Amino acid sequence: MAPVATTPGLDAAQLCEAATEQAGLGDFGSPTFRVGLDRLLDGLRGEANLNDIGRMVAPNVLLMYLVNRLLVTDWHNRHPEIADGPITAPIILIGMGRTGTTILHDLLGQDPDNRIPRTWECERPVPPPERATYTTDPRIDEVQAGIDMAHEARPALRAMHPMGARLGQECIRFTGCEFASLIFGSQFRLPSYLDWVTNEADMAPTYRWHRAFLQLLQWHQPGRWMLKSGAHLWALPALLAEYPDAVLVQTPRDPLRVVASLSSLFASIRGTGSDDASIADVASEWAPAIADALDRSVDARLDGTIKPDRVLDVPFSRYMRDPIGVVRSIYEHVGRELKPDVEDRIGAFLADNPRDKYGLHHYSFDDTGIDPSEYLDRTKRYREHFDVDHEG
Repeated sequence: MAPVATTPGLDAAQLCEAATEQAGLGDFGSPTFRVGLDRLLDGLRGEANLNDIGRMVAPNVLLMYLVNRLLVTDWHNRHPEIADGPITAPIILIGMGRTGTTILHDLLGQDPDNRIPRTWECERPVPPPERATYTTDPRIDEVQAGIDMAHEARPALRAMHPMGARLGQECIRFTGCEFASLIFGSQFRLPSYLDWVTNEADMAPTYRWHRAFLQLLQWHQPGRWMLKSGAHLWALPALLAEYPDAVLVQTPRDPLRVVASLSSLFASIRGTGSDDASIADVASEWAPAIADALDRSVDARLDGTIKPDRVLDVPFSRYMRDPIGVVRSIYEHVGRELKPDVEDRIGAFLADNPRDKYGLHHYSFDDTGIDPSEYLDRTKRYREHFDVDHEG
């Protein structure tokens, strides 16, 4: 890929031109991505309160997604057989962020028969991974170097949300290429864009892209997909329209803890690109959306969108008490045996990655500026349906 001489601005035409130059390709595939890209750019220019670093970083973030869109589309164009690859009965963790899904995802990834999207291949999907070099691909070290730099710049992030090139990655990291993705709302202040993604956007193109991306990754490195993202809670009908045989795993947790933890995490992430990123500001933007997503998860049970035999509920408190037992219950739910050697690998991963490996993430709901009694009342329906414990 040819280097881009100058950083493009927050302009769709400039970004697409720069991506075309960098990738040496011009086919972005379906034009549906432009709707979200334009909405996102409006938010970055008008609402994100970017500082000098943010004005430099934001265009490059978007450029990365555009380049990956070009590259993935090109591989599909040149190898149409990729689109014939089936994605059968994926297991999808749909718990909201901060409910244990990240570590649970990595535990499922300890089984060599399972396939989780790993950070390195989500960031550098082309050429598609090969079985023979899957654990030694040079892109692993390249991506890890970028993660290490991010950790050096903001050390507290490691305690909040450990990342690694070889660790699992959630779906929003590649649905960003369709630009109807909540990944951007975690990185930048984008209230209007967040409202559009969660309430107005047609998410069917996002999940078509989701499938195309996975099909490329599995082409020469197959396995049963284990996926995760709390973002799916806002788009359950679109998710299940694309994957009607999916098995869902939800991880209910006290919504006050979820809001407090996510707000703290997102404020830290946003602090690089904006001098005006507070926990209270993040909470004012995200808390209503999270409550809405939790309500939608109840609606999906009551209206039949989620069939009872296609979902397993794993309370966060249960995972904390017995993570291996939770993995075993997921296997039992889908009629599989958790083999002893896989259980040993899971145990070793847990031993190597204790919760306090990089320190503990300290956060408080008081920092959100939200009345806890009002939020408990707002989420009462969800808490009662899933019998969620209040963590205090």
